[in-house]
Amino acid sequence: MMDFRIEQLRAWAPGLDTHEAWQTWAHHPTRLPDNNEQPSCDFLPAMQRRRLSRLARMTMHVAWPLCGDNEQLPFVFASRHGETPRTFALLGEVADGQPLSPTQFGLSVHNAIAGQWSILREQRGESVAIAGEADTFEHAMLEAATLLGDGATSVLVVIAEERPPPAYDGWIDDVPFSYAVALRVGGIESDAAPVGERWQLHLEPNRGTSTAGAWPHALDFVRALHTGDSTLEHVWKTRRWIWQRIP
Repeated sequence: MMDFRIEQLRAWAPGLDTHEAWQTWAHHPTRLPDNNEQPSCDFLPAMQRRRLSRLARMTMHVAWPLCGDNEQLPFVFASRHGETPRTFALLGEVADGQPLSPTQFGLSVHNAIAGQWSILREQRGESVAIAGEADTFEHAMLEAATLLGDGATSVLVVIAEERPPPAYDGWIDDVPFSYAVALRVGGIESDAAPVGERWQLHLEPNRGTSTAGAWPHALDFVRALHTGDSTLEHVWKTRRWIWQRIP
């Protein structure tokens, strides 16, 4: 059982970049058209922005405002699929017998975005990159709980997925549109940030069937934060994750 205080939230998806826009989507969720829009990240110099993939821009855009100037925060980056467009392009070069770009290959690995965050934000503490299954979101929160248990006052968690190239349509069906969700989480007993919503996460064995939910777990949680739902249940394979709002 894990207890969290959601101190701050920021999320981005094509056409959704404000609290009001997400509030509207939460009450009437629909699949969004995804035409490769991406955040501008104009808080970064142009030279640094040019090295960022779309997934990296999404991550920086939601995470940047949740970390204070000169503040050091443990960072958890979670993505089930990672840099699929960049990886697909590299695979195409291999198939064509072309030499691979060391830079593109280096930036395609799963912890590259966590490394870019550490460099651009001058973070010197812990950073973790996670790739799980449909419940990657809960595993990221579990990682945050261990960091809080080790003494961190707050942890920055980002869950980001980019709509993959059409070639993956037969295999990847859990990314309805590109999105990034950043949560600044703390312990419920912490005095560092007395504001925010308190939630409890509990894991139970699932002894029944497992079917994918209508929305990715992270987006479902964003919906709950905006609609006031007090309970969520996310089931995947042998795991049943139960979210409960603490009054």
